Amino acid sequence: MKEGTAISTPEHTDTDAARAAEDPDELRKAMIAELWEMGAIRSDRVAAVFDGVPRHLFAPEATPAQAYKARDAVHVKRDERGVPISTVSSPQLQAGMLEQADIRPGMRALEIGSGGVNAAMMAWLAGPGGQVTTVDIDSDVTERARRLLDAAGYERVNVILADAETGIADFAPYDRIIVTVGAWDIPQAWLDQLAPDGRLVVPLRVRGLTRSLELVREGDHLVSRSAEICGFVAMQGDGAHQEQLVPLRGTDAVMRFDDGWPCEQVPDLDGVLDTPRAQAWTGVRIGGAESFETLQLWLATVFPGFGKLRAEASLRPVLVDEGTVWFDSAAIEGDSVAYLTTRGVEPGIAEFGAHAFGPHADDLVTAFCEQIRAWDRDQRHGPGPTFGVWPPGTPDERLPDGVVVDKRHQRITMSWPSPTGQEHQEVTEKE
Repeated sequence: MKEGTAISTPEHTDTDAARAAEDPDELRKAMIAELWEMGAIRSDRVAAVFDGVPRHLFAPEATPAQAYKARDAVHVKRDERGVPISTVSSPQLQAGMLEQADIRPGMRALEIGSGGVNAAMMAWLAGPGGQVTTVDIDSDVTERARRLLDAAGYERVNVILADAETGIADFAPYDRIIVTVGAWDIPQAWLDQLAPDGRLVVPLRVRGLTRSLELVREGDHLVSRSAEICGFVAMQGDGAHQEQLVPLRGTDAVMRFDDGWPCEQVPDLDGVLDTPRAQAWTGVRIGGAESFETLQLWLATVFPGFGKLRAEASLRPVLVDEGTVWFDSAAIEGDSVAYLTTRGVEPGIAEFGAHAFGPHADDLVTAFCEQIRAWDRDQRHGPGPTFGVWPPGTPDERLPDGVVVDKRHQRITMSWPSPTGQEHQEVTEKE
C-alpha cells in the first residue's frame, strides 16, 4: 500500500454511498444515461440540455434523488380530492417532447402548462437570441415557475397567467409550441399563432388514448410526424372536457368515453357483468418488455364503441381468473362488452385474448380476437397510425380513410398505412 492511502472502512463506504445518492451531478449523469438507454434522449443537443439545466432546483418539493428519477413526475399541486393538477413532468416525457419539438437557437417558443424546468430547457435550446413564453391558468403555478426560473438564472423566460385556450398573442408567432397538459382538443388560437413552418407538440386525447403528437402543416391542416405514448394532468379552464360514463355494474364498473358515445342512443348495460363471461385466446404472444401501444390504437380505430373500462379491485374475480390480466381497452357493441386480456404462457411471455359479457358475448369476443390477430399480422411492426388535424367543416371526402373524431374545434383523423406487400382493406368507418 502506498504511503498516505486511506483505508476504506464500512462506515466510510456507507457515508460515501449516501452522499453519492444525493449528489445532483452524479444523479444527473445517471439519469441522462438511462434516458439514452430508454430512447427518450436521441440527440446530443437534448442530452446537453438535461446536463446544463439543474433539474433539482425546479423540484424543491422532492429530494434530488426523486427529482432525477427518469420515469417519475414530481407532484406540485393536488385538487380537493387529492388528484394531481400540476406536476413537474418526468424526464422521460420531457426528453421525448423536446426531441419532437427540435428547438433551435433563435426560435420563439411557447409552453402551455408551466412547471419551470421545461421552460428553462426550452430557453437553453433557443439560446440568448430566442424567446420562450410559458403560460398557466393557476396563479400558484405561475408564481412558483417565476420564482424558480429567476433563482436558476432564467429571468428572460416570459411567465404568463392566463387561460391558454386563446393562446398568447403578444409574443406570437411561435416557431414551436409545446403543450405539457393533456389536451382533448386543439384550439384554433394555437394554430393561428403557430408560424407557417412551425411545429406543435401536444399530448392529444383521441378516444381516451393520449399520444404526444409532433404536428406540422400540410396545406390547410396538420399532420403528425411522430406519436409517442404519454400521460399528463388534464387541461383546466375553457379547454377542460368531461368524459361520458356508461355503467356496467353501478359505479363499481363503468365504460368511459372521452369523445362521447358515438351513437344517439346510449346503451343501457348496467348489470351486464352479472351475465356469463365468454373468453377466447388468440395465439398472439408478447414479451414482458415489449410495448403494445399500437394495439390499443388499432382497437380504437376498428371498434366504433371503443372506450376505457374502469372497475373496482373487488371485481377482479369477475373480470379475470388467477394468472390473467385485464386491460382497460374495451368495446361495446349493441348489448355486449369485451375487453383486452393476457395470460402467461411461459416465463416472460404472455398471450393476448379477450373476455366479454352480454347476450352476444361469444360473437363480440370472437370479433375482438380477430382484430388482435389483424393488428399482429398487418400493423404490429409498422409505424402506427398517422394523425391529422383538419379544420371544422372539412368534407368527409377530403379526409383520409380511417376514423374521424369531431372535437369542439377540429376534426381529428387517425389512419393506418397499408401493410407492406399485402392487399389491405382500409377502415372507412366515419363517426
